[in-house]
Amino acid sequence: MGTTSLKLSDRLRKRVTRLAKKEGVTPHAFMVQAIEARADSEEQRRAFLEDALEAEAEMETSGQGFAMADVHAWLEAKAAGKPARRPKARAWR
Repeated sequence: MGTTSLKLSDRLRKRVTRLAKKEGVTPHAFMVQAIEARADSEEQRRAFLEDALEAEAEMETSGQGFAMADVHAWLEAKAAGKPARRPKARAWR
């Protein structure tokens, strides 16, 4: 395992120490958890963007897409626990 040194302002160091104490972890563990959470978040964001770009390219190639109103209605029904038919793709050009 490698070692990395961080220079924190006194204000941030005190915040980290206070929050770590409240969570029952060391300041080091708190910082490692924070860095890991940020790295996970960034990886998820990048994967989401890659998926979106792939979907856009597929839509451009196929000329097929979903009507926003149909998708919203489907999502609202699913969120409410109601049965819902998945929207059908249709030509958009």
